[in-house]
Amino acid sequence: MSLIVHKYGGTSVGSAERIKNVARRVAKWSRAGHKIVVVVSAMSGETNRLIDLAKQVQPAPDPRELDVVAATGEQVTIGLLAMALKAIGVRAKSYTGGQVRVLTDSAYTKARIVAINATKLHADLDSGQVIVVAGFQGEDEIGNITTLGRGGSDTSAVALAAALAADECLIYTDVDGVYTTDPRIVPEARRLHTVTFEEMLEMASLGSKVLQIRSVEFAGKYRVRLRVLSSLTDPDLPLEVEAASGTLITFEEDTHMEQAAISGIAFTRDEAKITLSSVPDRPGIAYQILGPIADANIDVDMIIQNTGVDGMTDFSFTVHRSEYAKALDVLNERVKAHIGAHAVIGDAKICKVSVVGIGMRSHVGIASTMFRTLSEEGINIQMISTSEIKISCVVEDKYMELAVRALHKAFGLEQQPSD
Repeated sequence: MSLIVHKYGGTSVGSAERIKNVARRVAKWSRAGHKIVVVVSAMSGETNRLIDLAKQVQPAPDPRELDVVAATGEQVTIGLLAMALKAIGVRAKSYTGGQVRVLTDSAYTKARIVAINATKLHADLDSGQVIVVAGFQGEDEIGNITTLGRGGSDTSAVALAAALAADECLIYTDVDGVYTTDPRIVPEARRLHTVTFEEMLEMASLGSKVLQIRSVEFAGKYRVRLRVLSSLTDPDLPLEVEAASGTLITFEEDTHMEQAAISGIAFTRDEAKITLSSVPDRPGIAYQILGPIADANIDVDMIIQNTGVDGMTDFSFTVHRSEYAKALDVLNERVKAHIGAHAVIGDAKICKVSVVGIGMRSHVGIASTMFRTLSEEGINIQMISTSEIKISCVVEDKYMELAVRALHKAFGLEQQPSD
C-alpha cells in the first residue's frame, strides 16, 4: 500500500461533471489499496472572478482581505469533490489549508509555507478516508488566511507530499506531460518521458506553465517523486497504465548516461526590461539600484551592467511585466536622482527565450548554435543570461514564436532520442 498525493488544477475541476470524473479516478486509486490525499484548485476562472469582484469594491484591494476572498474558491471545490466521492461510496473528508494547519508567513497574496502539521491527516488516512485539501492557501501564526500566489496549489500538493512522506505526487493537468516546448507553437514538440528536477526548475522559472516553480523547488529539496499527467483521459483507465503515463520528474543520476544536449525550449512574454542610463560606475551602485526594488518586494530576473566609459555605465534588468509600472515608480521616485542617473528607460515589448538541458555540461557549441540560429532569422539579442544548464536571450516579443520554432528545429528536438 502506497501513500499517494493527487493534485487537480482548475481545468480538471472546472465543472460538476469533471469533478465527478476526478472522484471516479480517485476512487480507482483508493480501491486499489492506496492511501490518497487530493489537493485541488478553484474551478477554472473562479479565482479571477473573485479578484475582479474584490477590485470592483476596492480598486487596490487590501492584501489581507483579498486573501480572505480568494481562498474561498478552493473551499467550494473541496466540498464538491468530497460530496462526489461520498456519492460513489468512498469515505472522504475535506480540509481547508487552515484546518490542516498549513503554516505560512504573513506575506499576503504570495505567502511561503513554513511548516505543515500532518498528524491529523495521518489519523484520517489510517482510518481509511480519502483526504481532500484546499490548495493555494494556509494560515499565518496568528490565524490569518493566506494564499500562496498563482499556481500555489502545485506547491501545496508537493509540500503535503513531503510532510506526509508520500511515495509519489501526481500532478494532474490539462496536458499529458512536459513537452520539449509548447505544442501550440511547435506542433512537432515531443512529450518527454523523464526530465530532471534541475531542468524542470529552469523550465518553470523560464516560462513553462506546466508546473509552478516553487513546487519544483520543494520536490527537489525533499526528494518527492513527481509525475505530470493528464486528467482528461478516461478515469477508468487501468491503474498500471495511468501510473506510468505522463512525464516523470526525477534526479540526474536516474537518467540515461548520455543525456541529450538540450531537453526543451522555454519562453515567456511576462517580462519587461528597465535600463538606467549614465549611472556612476562605482562600488555599491548595483545595491543602490536594486535595494529599493527588493524593498518593494519586486523580483528581478536578468541583470546586465555594462563596462563603464568615463566613469559612467548603463545598468539594465528585467522584472515581471505585472510589476513593471511599480518598478518604474520606485526608480523614478527613490533612485534616479539619488544616484545621479541620466534616465530611466522602460521596455515592456520584450520576451525571453531559453534553451535548457543538463546535457549542456558535456556538449560544446550550444551557445554558438543558439546565437547563429537567431542571427539567421534576423533576431537581435538584447540580453543574455547563462547557467550550467540553460542559456536565455531577451529579444523583441514580436519574434518570440519564430525564435522558439527555429531553435526547436536547430536542436532537433522533434526527434525521438535513441535508446
